[in-house]
Amino acid sequence: MSRILIVAEHDGAKLNASTAKCVSCARSVPDAEITILVLASDGAAVAAEASRLAGVKTVLRIDRPENGHALAAILAPQVAALAAPFTHVFGPSTTFGKDLMPRVAALLDAPQLSDIMAAESATRFRRPTYAGNAIVTVEVDAGVKIVATVRTASFEAAGADGTAAVETASADVALPTHTRFAGVSAASTDRPDLQSAARVISGGRALGSADNFKLIYGLAAKLGAAVGASRAAVDAGFAPSDMQVGQTGKIIAPELYIAIGISGAIQHLTGIKDARTIVAINKDGEAPIFEVADIGLVGDLFSIVPELEKLLTA
Repeated sequence: MSRILIVAEHDGAKLNASTAKCVSCARSVPDAEITILVLASDGAAVAAEASRLAGVKTVLRIDRPENGHALAAILAPQVAALAAPFTHVFGPSTTFGKDLMPRVAALLDAPQLSDIMAAESATRFRRPTYAGNAIVTVEVDAGVKIVATVRTASFEAAGADGTAAVETASADVALPTHTRFAGVSAASTDRPDLQSAARVISGGRALGSADNFKLIYGLAAKLGAAVGASRAAVDAGFAPSDMQVGQTGKIIAPELYIAIGISGAIQHLTGIKDARTIVAINKDGEAPIFEVADIGLVGDLFSIVPELEKLLTA
């Protein structure tokens, strides 16, 4: 049997969709028994939500004041302390998981596998490399504990019809004091989360300025979509770095992805290749983005976007 521990990503009140996708990955491992670990200051609501994920047997809940903020240095020792009976420890390949799981692997002296996109067996997995242009099959020796991040764009979220038991747990481990929470500096927004949104609209360098980027925000508001940006747009200062989509930004898989003024460099395409429907708007009919787009509009974005807004308002 493969006993899989999944570290839940959450905001203290609600479970992130990435956790449900990790469950789907774990369910694809033969003979898997799945446990979710919720680390929080008060994880009652999050644990209850996690218990409803299909395929989960148990939810472990650890409430400690130190867990009020998701600091990898604080969470990792607790995860490692609870990992002994498990064959696998999974986390999402998000900012949260990429920060936490290497620390867990180091504490366990275990190999880490990054960006699982498919499980062929309990020890054999596939992951992308070379900006997604090649797929590598990686195999770990039997009996070796596996710490891994899951490429959430490759999996659908598990359903919410489960009935897992919720248990209160504790980790008898000293937590480091050299790392402590100081504060959060982040732009407030009422838009959907970029990594879990069903619809995403991204803008590129062709917008020309941060002021012109407001066109993207306006259209996104009409569609209830999250907003992203190409690296070129971020480097030019048109959008903040946490909106960057691509190989060095966020890997996403929305139902609808609209790329506006984005040429389609391979690094950007890596981040959107799993989107269900891709729409491209660009004045250059030879732009690489049209090779992957399901729908392409060749023309001036400054004419097309306002027209789309009018149609959506009508």
